[in-house]
Amino acid sequence: MRSRRRTFSEHIRTKSSALALRRLSGVLVTAALLAGAAAVGTPFSLADAPAKPNSGSSDKPDPAEPTSPTPDRPFIESITQVSDRKLRVFVSSPAMHRTVEVQVLLPRNTSQPRPVVYMLDGRSAKSESNNWTVLGGAAEFFEDKDVTVVLTVGGPASYYTDWYREDPVLGLNRWETFLTDELPPLINARFDGNGRNAVMGVSMGAEGALMLAVRQPELYAAVAGHSGCYEMGSDTGQAQARAVVATYNGKADNMFGTEDDPQWRAHDVLSQAEALRGKAIYLSAGSGMPGKYDVPGNPEVISAIGFGGPLEAGAFTCTRSLAERLAALRIPATVNLRSTGTHSWPYWVDELAASWPAVSAGLS
Repeated sequence: MRSRRRTFSEHIRTKSSALALRRLSGVLVTAALLAGAAAVGTPFSLADAPAKPNSGSSDKPDPAEPTSPTPDRPFIESITQVSDRKLRVFVSSPAMHRTVEVQVLLPRNTSQPRPVVYMLDGRSAKSESNNWTVLGGAAEFFEDKDVTVVLTVGGPASYYTDWYREDPVLGLNRWETFLTDELPPLINARFDGNGRNAVMGVSMGAEGALMLAVRQPELYAAVAGHSGCYEMGSDTGQAQARAVVATYNGKADNMFGTEDDPQWRAHDVLSQAEALRGKAIYLSAGSGMPGKYDVPGNPEVISAIGFGGPLEAGAFTCTRSLAERLAALRIPATVNLRSTGTHSWPYWVDELAASWPAVSAGLS
């Protein structure tokens, strides 16, 4: 009996130690997020992320979209033409209990079926746009590519995943269901998709893209992640995700539950990496050291280095860990770990072009 009591006590101590480590990791990661703002003298609270640099991890969110009763099946409510090649598409989503906007970039030639590329935004996702077009040059880059591009709108600090429950600040997030179940059939039917899909994301959206790819492996032929972290199931990975959600006053327990909930592990890309086998994979991150865009004359240079530097250094470590995991599994991937570069859009403009040969090969 004494031995059993001792074993139980050891179990309790081990569990308590793991919980303490998670909480300490959370403090350290949150402190790292705040440190960049302090370095550039930007007022910061958990409700207000620094406004500069305008990266995939900045700005505070727009108010959460209100929910309402929806039909049993998703459908396209309306389409608004922004230009001859850019559309705003409004989808009635049973999963999200509201009308969800996505934006669509059409190719020059729409006479035949073509692949679809889904592009996920970073943490600062706005309710009326996607930073891939506002800051990332996506419209110009895809102007001569024979693909349809679908860009998410909204979803700040959501990780583009299905949350357990509605969050008082960040609203109802059932993005995985929307993006993988409801939306693709509508896009394929309306815009002549050929069934070959890619998903890519930046910062928070990079982790979202890789999570979707491992959880819905039959849907995507190619995936790209730029400056993301991919380890939801580890202490530091969970702490990082909790810190990101907390910077917008969201509650990460509403996403995947308490610290020991199995949903954290279920969304861990490293532990589920086998599901990426057979896909075209591109990963990138900079070291966080100032690079070619972090120079005098750039009006955001101080904040890009002070805030974007530490963030990108963390993303570099995360990306290297996933690259090593893929190599250990002998899963081919194109990996660009740069010796310089901060967590900012000029580098992701370059990475969009750099990733395209790998992504397009997967779509062929």
